[in-house]
Amino acid sequence: MKKYFHQYRPFFVFLLKFFVTYGILTFCYQMYLNGFDSKTFETDGMTKFVAYQTEDLLQIMGQDAYTVPHFKQACMKLFFNGKYIARVVEGCNAMSVMILFVAFVVAFKGKLRHTLLFIIAGIFIIHVLNVLRIALLSMALFHYREYEHILHGVIFPLFIYGVVFGLWVIWVQKFSTYAKAS
Repeated sequence: MKKYFHQYRPFFVFLLKFFVTYGILTFCYQMYLNGFDSKTFETDGMTKFVAYQTEDLLQIMGQDAYTVPHFKQACMKLFFNGKYIARVVEGCNAMSVMILFVAFVVAFKGKLRHTLLFIIAGIFIIHVLNVLRIALLSMALFHYREYEHILHGVIFPLFIYGVVFGLWVIWVQKFSTYAKAS
């Protein structure tokens, strides 16, 4: 048993760092969410931020878009060309994707400076692409509502997770200490 632990030590260290980082960040995020009143359907600040930025992006793209708080759910209602097109809920703010991204980067250690800069850049990229994702999804849903399941459930998640996977590959191959060793 000791032989196997020694042989697979790097893998176990990776798993430990990943799950500890993921657990701590998820706990902190949950504490943040608990600060909002669910009884009055108060939407968290990050979800509002993403909804407002999606509204701004759609308007920059020359589209008629606006958001308003939903009074019966903790989310923002997104209107596109005068039509209620989508709810921007807590899960739409990409925080869970960012937490997953950070946990992976931390688990594949690198120099502290590179790690911090890559995490900041990665979170920024994920955020920008998420706002773009919601804007494009809103436009697509306006014109192709019958494809909501495949657009919302397959194509756009595949896009965002594909980008995150690409960032992980770049991290492992270019910046982690693993990249230097191989």
